[in-house]
Amino acid sequence: MLSIVVPCFNEQESLPYFVKEVEKVASIITHSVEYVFVNDGSQDDTLQSLRQLYKNMPDRVRYVSFSKNFGKESALYAGLHASRGDLVTVMDADLQDPPDLLPQMIERIETSDIDCVGTRRQDREGEPVVRSFFARLFYKLVNKFGDTEMIDGARDFRLMTRQMVDAILSMTEYNRFSKGIFSWVGFNTEYISYENRERVAGTTSWSFWSLFKYSIDGIVNFSDAPLTLAALLGGLSCIAAVIALIFIVIRALLFGDPTTGWPSLASIVLFMGGLQLLFLGVIGKYIGKIFLETKKRPIYIVKETEKDIKKER
Repeated sequence: MLSIVVPCFNEQESLPYFVKEVEKVASIITHSVEYVFVNDGSQDDTLQSLRQLYKNMPDRVRYVSFSKNFGKESALYAGLHASRGDLVTVMDADLQDPPDLLPQMIERIETSDIDCVGTRRQDREGEPVVRSFFARLFYKLVNKFGDTEMIDGARDFRLMTRQMVDAILSMTEYNRFSKGIFSWVGFNTEYISYENRERVAGTTSWSFWSLFKYSIDGIVNFSDAPLTLAALLGGLSCIAAVIALIFIVIRALLFGDPTTGWPSLASIVLFMGGLQLLFLGVIGKYIGKIFLETKKRPIYIVKETEKDIKKER
């Protein structure tokens, strides 16, 4: 069986197109297919669409609906947890992940000694320049300072064996960053490149600010480099302060103690104060992550599944 996990947030317009395209592919592969949709607190009629899809295809469609919006990471985890297939793929409902790649991915994973076939975009055509710049910068930073390699342009769209999915599910941390988790668990992975595609319908829920926060979470979750950098800059600042103090003392002994220089002194004080606040912010980010983990809150809360419709019958 092939399980297709689809996180959904306000995807009412995209779902009919998505199912139509996947059904074309499902008709030419030898695997039976199950859909596992996860409604991540959508504010449109996504849930009603999923209910109707289940009524139309009760043997192939399953869904999980959250009590509120928990985020895509929680939706991915819930979908993987609900999947039952020997092979599992993660796809977006907006068709930016082309379903026509699935036969090639299935063939590759079944004819070679690999556990995962991932996808990556060949380029970032159509993406705003500023967003592309920061995306490339993120991958450079996380690969330079982190212990887990992340592929630039890699999508969540990938085909995985059940063994790899079970390994991912064993990581029950509250603060999740799937791109890093996919790499951290290991297993043999190959990537297929494809041209960037636009959404088939609807609008993206990912703003520049939300992507920026997401990238910060990725760096913090898989690297302690910011803490190391804070300590290094703090040490360098102390050394610079000692050198400056020696210079001032020698100058005062040789040439007297002038009263001028308060603007430069004020600038140094402001700089050091800003540096300290920056370091406190970095440390606070890590402490905040620890705080959330110690609460042991559930990754998501389920409000409804297709089983509830069965009970109504």
